[in-house]
Amino acid sequence: MAITIDYYLAPASPWVYLGHLRFWDIARKAGATIRVLPVDLGAVFPVSGGLPLARRAPQRQAYRLLEIKRYAEYLHTPINVQPKYFPVSGDDAARLIIAVDLHDGSEAAMRIADAIQRAVWVEERNISGEETLAALLAERELPARRLADSHSQAVHERYEADTQAAIDAGVFGVPSYVVDGEIFWGQDRLDFLQRRLTQGKP
Repeated sequence: MAITIDYYLAPASPWVYLGHLRFWDIARKAGATIRVLPVDLGAVFPVSGGLPLARRAPQRQAYRLLEIKRYAEYLHTPINVQPKYFPVSGDDAARLIIAVDLHDGSEAAMRIADAIQRAVWVEERNISGEETLAALLAERELPARRLADSHSQAVHERYEADTQAAIDAGVFGVPSYVVDGEIFWGQDRLDFLQRRLTQGKP
């Protein structure tokens, strides 16, 4: 029986970016199905004890930058540790991922999510702007009309539902990968997720 992974993400998270392609590869090799679930961290943090980056202690903010740099070097992954367009609202980008997921499927949603993350962390592009999002759709050969679809009531409701699902599942940060109710929080837990997916296999 195929395993389903609930993949909770926020488009502008560096940790989502650092884990995205590795997670996708792990899931593919395990034959797992991915449910792509963008969430509004502004709604998740208040009920889970988290703080937005700007409200964290200076020591935590400084250490976060150090850890991003360490992981990027360790993973040989390009990144601008302090990109031009960050912090940035990820709501429109999240809704675009949902629109693509609804109309084109999870594989396409993973592709546009990757493009959005790279836009922030590598390409110095503003993902809160519709011009950037339209360009990313074109670059990934996805329908331009998905930008209009992202403003639909169905997409807004799905974004709220995904966020509530994260809260109900006990998710408190991103990326979180949930398998049968078991949470794996952070790209640095991907080894544990991989072990979980391969349990019982030779």
